[in-house]
Parts: sequence; structure tokens; C-alpha cells
Amino acid sequence: MLKKLRSLLSGQPDAPAIIPTIPAGQRIYAIGDVHGRLDLFEDLIARIDADDAARESADTTVILLGDLVDRGPDSAGVVRRAREWATQRHVRAIAGNHEEMFLGSFDRDDTLRHFLRHGGRETLLSYMDYDTYARTTIEELRAMLPDVVPDEDVAYMRAMEDAIRIGDYLFVHAGIRPGVPVEEQQTADLRWIRREFIEDRAPRDFVVVHGHTIADEPELRPTRIGIDTGAFASGRLTAIGLEGTARWLLCAERLPEDQPA
Repeated sequence: MLKKLRSLLSGQPDAPAIIPTIPAGQRIYAIGDVHGRLDLFEDLIARIDADDAARESADTTVILLGDLVDRGPDSAGVVRRAREWATQRHVRAIAGNHEEMFLGSFDRDDTLRHFLRHGGRETLLSYMDYDTYARTTIEELRAMLPDVVPDEDVAYMRAMEDAIRIGDYLFVHAGIRPGVPVEEQQTADLRWIRREFIEDRAPRDFVVVHGHTIADEPELRPTRIGIDTGAFASGRLTAIGLEGTARWLLCAERLPEDQPA
């Protein structure tokens, strides 16, 4: 795995239009979609904390790229741990499309149905027992959400950001609409766009760091860096470190037999 990561960092066929840079004195870590994998999240937190401590002192920011919840077994634990980590260091969180669906489920039955079909079932089962979940109707389940999901978790997700710009990097969940200035990007695109963004090859003067679109390995392209390695299914959660013009990857990985049931 480490050899593959090193090759991704060293062998880009196309030169970027710029040499992207993080402002002097700052260090950034960005983490891809966690999707309820508390085990991998804990491992990656430890790796980032150790990596940061081993380097020269810097103003360090950690950016969570969204989709903390859904699909994996412990979304409640991931949200709680993210909140705790933010009390220990500077951690900023971006809202993903799955946080959007989760929050929307508090207000609309049709959104709740959509949420449950896309990993929401696993999320709610991390907040409540199976018997309670199984015997309730959609209407009853929606009415129960404010009682089973802590107010602190809801407030944390509602306070998540849509995009973060630091130096020559733009951090978003899904991507951006090609040809649209950053300040005019729509929230729906920042959280949901896929093909149009992934296939865009137009030059720009910044690099987009994103999750949302799963790849077997991190994708380091001239104008975008994708770090969603499908943690909920692959057992691999990826982060990227950025400082000055340097980039490095960190990975938490568990073999299938070591993954939670």
C-alpha cells in the first residue's frame, strides 16, 4: 500500500498550471469520507497527531471533507469523536451530501425514506436499538429523531462549512461546477456533483481537494485531489497532508477479518 501511495505522489503525467502552495507557517491535513468507520477514524486521528508532532511546529488545521455518517456501523461514534477532537486541536468540518440527507430527515418523511436507502439505516441503528427501529413507521421514526440524536450532534452538523479556501487549495466535499467562479458555486454542486467535475480538464489557478467519488487509490491530478477510498467497504481511510508545496498521504487500513461486523 505504501509503495502505491508513494508512486501516486511521484509520477504525475501532466504538469499543473501552478505549483500549489499552503501559506507559510501553516500545515493542513484533510480526511476523506469516514462513513461511520469509527475504528478507522480513531486510527487515522492517532496517525495525524503523531505525524504533526514529529514535524516542526506549525499552525495546523485538520479538515474533514464530509460524509462522516451513513453506511458504516458507528456514525454516532464518528460524530461524537469529531466533536471531541475539535476541542483538542483546530478541526474544521465540511458538510457532505449524507449530512444533508440526515439533517433533512428531521423535517420530511420523503427525505427520511431517501436517507434510509443510502446508509441512513446504519446511522440510525448507531443511535437506537434495532427492535425500536424495526417496529416504527416512517412517521413515527421521524418524530423520534430529536429524542434519539443528541442536540450536540445536530448542532455540529448544522454548523459544518460548504467550502474552505487555504492558499492555492479549495476544500469541498464533492467538487465544483466547471466554469463557475468559486464565490458563485451552488451548495448542491459542492455536496453532490460528480461526473462533470471529475471529467473536467480545464486549467485553473487552484487545486480542489475533495471526497465523495470513490477510487481504489487517492487521485492526485493537476487540478484536483480525490481522497475518498471507500472506507466503509474497503477498510481504507485516507488523509493528505499539505505544507508549503509539499504533499504526503496518511492511511488507516484494516483487513477484512479485522473490520467490524
